[in-house]
Amino acid sequence: MNGAQHDLITLVLGIFGVLILASAIGYVLHRKLSPDGSNSAIENLNARIKAWWIMVIFIGVAFLAGRAGVIILFAFCSFAALREFITLTNTKRADHWALASAFFVVLPIQYYLLWAEEYGIYSIFVPVYAFLLMPIISVLRGDTERFLIRIAEVQWALMICVFCASHVPALLTLTIPGYEGRNVLLIAFLVIVVQLSDVLQYVWGKLFGRTKIAPKLSPSKTVEGFIGGIASATLIGASLWWITPFTPFQAGLLSLIITLMGFFGGLVMSAIKRDRGVKDWGHIIEGHGGLIDRLDSVVFSAPIFFHLVRYWWSLT
Repeated sequence: MNGAQHDLITLVLGIFGVLILASAIGYVLHRKLSPDGSNSAIENLNARIKAWWIMVIFIGVAFLAGRAGVIILFAFCSFAALREFITLTNTKRADHWALASAFFVVLPIQYYLLWAEEYGIYSIFVPVYAFLLMPIISVLRGDTERFLIRIAEVQWALMICVFCASHVPALLTLTIPGYEGRNVLLIAFLVIVVQLSDVLQYVWGKLFGRTKIAPKLSPSKTVEGFIGGIASATLIGASLWWITPFTPFQAGLLSLIITLMGFFGGLVMSAIKRDRGVKDWGHIIEGHGGLIDRLDSVVFSAPIFFHLVRYWWSLT
């Protein structure tokens, strides 16, 4: 067993240990405080824990399958997220060919370029070529009603659900001196830190939250939850330095940056939901809403994390 496999197994066992502990706590809280299911906070917590079991198993299987498994998993996530996003847009019949191109041309090409490690074209394919292609396809249908809004929504959907999300598996393409064969641990670091930040902001907010931080966007978010969650996740990220190529201080600094990006990403996506008058992006994950409700923090932090890691070595 090499070092990367040993660290990955250690990490997975630790995650399962945390989930087992969380499940036990959730069970006790349910039996003592919500035996009839009347306590919405406890029931929501248990639904989240059950959903996390499912998500961790899927991600774990993808990791075990190697590079192909990870890319396929995130390509599927991009497809499902894009579908959720498009259902809330103002598209018309004239946009159908553009939408078909987004799902069956742009998305596969983006992930193929990722598989081929063609960073030069991969990094600009969606924000340049796809962004130019979408309005060209739609304008050929001759429907100009709300044209700018319709096209901007499709472009934004591609940016969030395809371009940003694909930067998670893109971490596998990085060449880091002395870290060969361990890049999957960077994905684990990113996902664990950002997702734990979300969970810890929720927990701190429920325990000590008093001051609403953005009541019109996300009423459940509080200043106390924000500070407690970000600080806790940053410390956890620093403690996970051993699965990264960084020192504890560097890992903590990167954790702070990606958790902040994740928080603001959540606010942006909440603003879109409020604009569309919906609570969740979908209902694919019990207790978590839609897939975008779980990916919003990750997709905003992934490109930043990818480029910070990519160019770190040229600055040190």
